[in-house]
Amino acid sequence: MNLTIRHRTKYRYEGAGSLAVQRLRLTPTDNPAQTVQSWAIDAPGMESAASYTDGLGNVVHLISQAEPDEELVITASGQVTTTDTGGVLGSLGEIANPAIFLRETALTRSSAEIDAMAGAVRLDDPLEMVHTLMAAIAEQVAYVTDSSHAGTSAAEAFAAGTGVCQDHAHIFIAACRQHGIPARYATGYMHVAGADQTVAHHAWAEANLANLGWVGFDPANRRCPTEHYVRLACGFDAPSAAPIIGTRRDSGRERLDVDVVVQQQQ
Repeated sequence: MNLTIRHRTKYRYEGAGSLAVQRLRLTPTDNPAQTVQSWAIDAPGMESAASYTDGLGNVVHLISQAEPDEELVITASGQVTTTDTGGVLGSLGEIANPAIFLRETALTRSSAEIDAMAGAVRLDDPLEMVHTLMAAIAEQVAYVTDSSHAGTSAAEAFAAGTGVCQDHAHIFIAACRQHGIPARYATGYMHVAGADQTVAHHAWAEANLANLGWVGFDPANRRCPTEHYVRLACGFDAPSAAPIIGTRRDSGRERLDVDVVVQQQQ
């Protein structure tokens, strides 16, 4: 499948400020499920941005403005060809040992309730077990738009019984850790089948399984990523994998607007 993507992020500040720095994880990379045909980022300071690949395999750009404006617009766009691999990505060649993803964060810390749910799933086949965990999470935590916020933890969302894709991914990561399975947070884009044009910045999780490597799981949609997904970056949790993280000095309050369009090309 050929997908074109436009991801536009607009910040508006009370004042111009004196310094702005953004770290961008807005560049998808090739893997068994996708091939990047073209990609570009348009942002102030992009022409002099520092660029590197971090230990998790994410392409990162650092942009800065010594004299920023009151408005900042960052647009990433391009075309990606995707293939359905059943969620299996294998080894992506990153430097980091998968075992580091057994480490919890504040957002992926488990709870007695999550432990009980995960502990009830005991199967000899790790792949089948993780699929069962995904289904159990989707069954117990309903997807409800705006039912949580950026700081909602896995434990809080599980207790509430509602959440969004970020919460499903955090709970999945916590549940996998109870079985000694490294799991991580993934961000990207999703095209809705049958729609000419959709708006979807999305998040899911990846588990590292023996003989398979990294495999994607999307509890929010009760499936593994298909050809309708484009993977952007990964991390320990949502903040760790965020497409844009920035800091700005002396600019006052911030207003954020995000517009993402994913379109299938014939």
